[in-house]
Amino acid sequence: MDMKDVIIIGGGPAGMSAALTLGRTHHTVLLADSDEGRNAPADAMHNFLALEGTSPADLRALGRENLAAYPHIEVRSTAVESVRRLTDEHFEAIFADGTVAESRRLLLATGLRDEMPPVPGAAELWGKSAFHCPYCHGYEVTGKHIAVLGAGPDRVRLALQLSRFTADMVLCTGGEPLEPVMQSVLEANGVTVRPEPVTALVGENGRLDHIALEGGVTLRRDAVFIKTVLHQRAPFAQLLGCAMFPDACVEVNEFHQTSVPGVYAAGDMARRATVPAPMAAVIAAAASGTVAGAIIDQDLLSAEFKLPNPFASGRA
Repeated sequence: MDMKDVIIIGGGPAGMSAALTLGRTHHTVLLADSDEGRNAPADAMHNFLALEGTSPADLRALGRENLAAYPHIEVRSTAVESVRRLTDEHFEAIFADGTVAESRRLLLATGLRDEMPPVPGAAELWGKSAFHCPYCHGYEVTGKHIAVLGAGPDRVRLALQLSRFTADMVLCTGGEPLEPVMQSVLEANGVTVRPEPVTALVGENGRLDHIALEGGVTLRRDAVFIKTVLHQRAPFAQLLGCAMFPDACVEVNEFHQTSVPGVYAAGDMARRATVPAPMAAVIAAAASGTVAGAIIDQDLLSAEFKLPNPFASGRA
């Protein structure tokens, strides 16, 4: 069987960037992509220099076009069903069509999946007028009627941050208790607090019209920021025995190495212990893939020429 230098599972910005870096250094790469990006529902991605406003689909198409110029990169659109670590330098990926591929290193870039909060209407509005990231979608709702759902410290912080974007900012606590000191800070900075439980997010064609509150009250809004529960989109990190955080992220070090020798992870599915939450920005995912690709190249270089590996001591 043809042994690849690297198998990359996941063809989003992290996976494609890693493939580009490795392909440009003459490594044989198999990029497996089932084309199920986390940001697919969004009309456009933002905060990405030179590609501001590009749709997620167009980014993938452009990335595929870039990768096609490098003969060492094979892109396969068949989903991976299972992976195995045979030895430190021997990995096996089994595809949905029954084919098998092997490699010396493995990079996971399969991303996260968002579980919507139990509020009717959230899924229908997701990525259109229901958002989670102020850096990805905040500027586009400047001057509009905005709400944040939740009462935790992170929700209070987000509401205060978004108060810079609009004069009409509301925190809907959903019936959850809010610390009096936090309520005072919010109100002192022009953020309205609505304590009623939220019964529905109401809109049409992906556009929010209003938030329905318990008691028949409606709150006219243009955009709402919600908190999702994160899950790994694929089970491969667990199958390989990679260390995980309680928030479902794979633990990596600054070199994108997991706790399993030869296995790397990049994109929003992984984070360092010093980072409290995964970075969801597309440009951050792309950057992580570039770094992971370069570190894998150095790892393989050390193995090929029997050189000391300057990154070996940094394993998670």
